[in-house]
Amino acid sequence: MQKVLLVDDEPDIIELLRYNLEREGYAVVTASNGVDAIKAAKAERPDLIVLDIMMPGMDGVEVCTQLRRLPEFKRTVITFLTARGEDYSQIAGFEAGADDFITKPVRPKVFVSKVKALLKRSGSERPEGPVLEANGVRVDLEKVTVEAGGQEMHLPKKEFELLVLLMSKPGKVFKRDEIYNQVWGNELFVGDRTIDVHIRKLREKVGDDRIRTVKGIGYTFEA
Repeated sequence: MQKVLLVDDEPDIIELLRYNLEREGYAVVTASNGVDAIKAAKAERPDLIVLDIMMPGMDGVEVCTQLRRLPEFKRTVITFLTARGEDYSQIAGFEAGADDFITKPVRPKVFVSKVKALLKRSGSERPEGPVLEANGVRVDLEKVTVEAGGQEMHLPKKEFELLVLLMSKPGKVFKRDEIYNQVWGNELFVGDRTIDVHIRKLREKVGDDRIRTVKGIGYTFEA
């Protein structure tokens, strides 16, 4: 049974989302603030964490940042609940390592569909072959590690999947729509800045010279 951690300081939202998830057969754990969210995540090891951004004390972005620093949560799917139109929150969320966003007010059927899509993507198959190597970067698909410049690192889930896609065919220009579909899936709704933020973070980790922007088209991993 897959487990979901719901974090929100509004009890009505927690109960609504919990009820609809449990009806679909998910195990649900809840927290009403950031500190308890981190404790629950460590204790329960959920498959998916749904975080409200705007919470008193420690907000969702800080919770996500702290969890991503821990090796056991590098690959955990994390999505934020955010008010419609809060583009600045989405950018901050992606900077912290979020995989996606769900906008408030939350519609239960849409929410459950989103959860299913996120968990399905998290279990999707990776390209064949245990290792990808190109231009001084080595990706171990079994260990889920990346080595660049002699340094081994663990990337957040979406950054890892984006790098794997680009390195699957070095030199190929991947169009933005193709990247969205392959990494986030057709059923997920993500902001216009999503790819840009993830590409920038990847460049910071594997080197600016390895990922090239093809203006007006997309991105390519230099062979």
